[in-house]
Parts: sequence; C-alpha cells; structure tokens
Amino acid sequence: MQSLAIIGGGLVGASLALALQDGARARGWRIHLIEPFEPGHEYQPSYDARSTALSYGTRLIYQRLGLWEHIAERAEPILRIHVSERGSFGAARLDCTREGVEALGYVVENAWIGHCLWQALDDQVVVRHCPAEVERLEPGATGYRLSFTDGQQLECDLTVLADGGRSGLREQLGIQVSRRPYGQTALIANITPGKPHGGLAFERFTEDGPMALLPLQDDRCALVWTRSQVDAARLAQAHEAVFLGELQEAFGYRLGALQQVGARHLYPLTLIEAEEQVRSGLVVLGNAAHSLHPIAGQGYNLSLRDVEALSVALLRSDAALGDLAVLQEYARRQRFDQRVTVGFSDQVTRLFGDSGRLVAAGRNLGLLGLDLMPAAKRWFARQAMGLGTRAG
Repeated sequence: MQSLAIIGGGLVGASLALALQDGARARGWRIHLIEPFEPGHEYQPSYDARSTALSYGTRLIYQRLGLWEHIAERAEPILRIHVSERGSFGAARLDCTREGVEALGYVVENAWIGHCLWQALDDQVVVRHCPAEVERLEPGATGYRLSFTDGQQLECDLTVLADGGRSGLREQLGIQVSRRPYGQTALIANITPGKPHGGLAFERFTEDGPMALLPLQDDRCALVWTRSQVDAARLAQAHEAVFLGELQEAFGYRLGALQQVGARHLYPLTLIEAEEQVRSGLVVLGNAAHSLHPIAGQGYNLSLRDVEALSVALLRSDAALGDLAVLQEYARRQRFDQRVTVGFSDQVTRLFGDSGRLVAAGRNLGLLGLDLMPAAKRWFARQAMGLGTRAG
C-alpha cells in the first residue's frame, strides 16, 4: 500500500487531505495527517477568532471538493472593495455585480474552516496523528522515514511539509529560503464599527502603513493594520479608547464611530520563499513554501491553488507516489501563478509603503486611473478574486 504523510493539519494540510481523499480511496493509498494541536470536536464561536479572506477562486475550489455549502454557513461575502489612500482624492472601487459574481470573496473564521475540513475527512482513508509532532525526516530508497517526538516512526512514499513559515523540518533538510523583511509588523484584531459594513471591504493606505478592514459576520470587521515594529507594539498595549481613537483617525468615519476592539495580535512581516518546493518524495506547501504580506489577502488563496494543482498532478499520474518527474511538473505548472501572485502582493505592499511625495502623487493618480480604466480595473479585480491568468 502506498502512503503519503502531510505534516501540518492546519487549513492547507487538511485541504490537501480532502482533495486527495476520494482518489486515495480508489487507489488504496493511505494518508497520514500529522498535527501537533488537536482541534476541538465542536466549533466554538468567539468574538476574537482569527479569520481568512477567501477569494472567489477559492470558493470554486471548495465547491469542487464538496465543502463550500458547509463553509458558507459562516462565510461573510465581500460585495465591494474600496481602495484609497489617506489624504488623497484617488480611489478604486470594485463591485461584485460588475464582475458578474455573487461576491468578490468571503471572510471566514479559521476555526470554522478547520472544523468543516476535519469533519469531512474519512477515517478509513485519512489516519489522524493528533496531537503528534515529527522531529526528524530522513530520506530513504523510496520516500522518507518520519521520526516522531514520542519515538514512533513512519515510512511514507511522499511527504508534504505544510507546517508553516517557521518550518524547522524545512531547515533541517537544508532547504534554503529567501527572506525580504518589510520592516513592518501586522496588528490583527476584530473591530465593531458604528455602522453595518454591508459587505464592504476597505484597503486603506496611510503614511504609517497599509490597513484592511474586512467584513465579518455579526457586523464585525477583521482588521489588519501594518505599522512599524515599535508602533505596533505600543498599539497592542494601548488602552482600548486610545487604540480606537488612533485607528479612527487613520481610517476615517466611513463605518461610523468605532465601538469595540478585541484581542490584539502582532506578526512581524517578511516575504519568505523556499528555494526548493519539491524533491523526490517531498513537497513543500503553504506558508512553508511562500509566506506573503497579508494586506493583499493572497497567501492562503495561492496555497489552496497549489493544493488543487498538486492533487490533480498526483491523481492523474500512474507513477509511484513521490515520483520526482511528477512533482517537478507540478512545480513547473504552478511557478507562473506563484510568481504573478507573489509579485502582485509584494509590489502593492512596497508601492504603498513608500511615503515619498512623488511616489504618493503617482499612487493617487494610479488609483484614480484604475477606477476609470475598465481593462486595468478588471485585471486588478481578477487578481484579487484569485482568477488571474495561469500558465499551461
């Protein structure tokens, strides 16, 4: 029996297990899903729950996997996106009706997506090792030997590293990464605005860094506020009234007076890209492969497109699991999508992070022009929806 191990049972790893599940059942494969943190058996809603912006393209992937109807129970649609710069007259506005879709994207709590994924997994096909942690990977004649912290070992034909941007196993295997620090920290929190958001998402650029306010259920908004490391640390500890006052000044009153902020979390921002994503018997996936700035909301959606492409490549092939040629072809086909998406995210971040007056004037005109030029606006919208052009 051929087997594959997915190290990391978060959203990316569990999505891959689901994408392979039916094909694995038909072929007699065994999937081992390894996760150090055991998820709860019941979903518990929380004001402070972290959330993810799912593109329209990601919705289509989850529809193909038969999971979207379940996820949609707690998905808040993004009907419109307003992109602006503080103190400037230029702005770009995207609307789902103009793009011919029900929504440009959706904001969903991570815990709910994870709950839906784990509920959909078939224990006859997917063996859950949870809580469990792999401390060492050793290449063998075919595949890798996994050594767990409790002394157990497992040999698999294909191993997928989906254990996050700080993957110790990636480092252990000598897989180099390129790092481009942004010199910024993301402050993440949930906000209650004074007015209903009406499905409107905001991308707002200020001299101190970009911010996003995304619509959540119960008329909350998910905030991603990019600041310098020192300023972000100060804001994370500030009294609620002080924090809301500074946020109000930076964002404005389009959602009325801001009422409440929940728990605040800080994430230093660095663009990370693994220089190898495949080896014989090995794939690097998710944040372990590429970790993007969150302001453009592209990271998880790119990873899910990688998941779909990898599952298709494996299930279409008659070669043994872990065959290098199959994995190299998967990497080749995804390279274009990755380069365009990483470039789009990085350039938007760097462009709007430059406070120079000439650059600011160019941005302002660019936003105004984007709103007036249908072709450019459509390209921008399709990138945001995860429907950009992909190479063959």
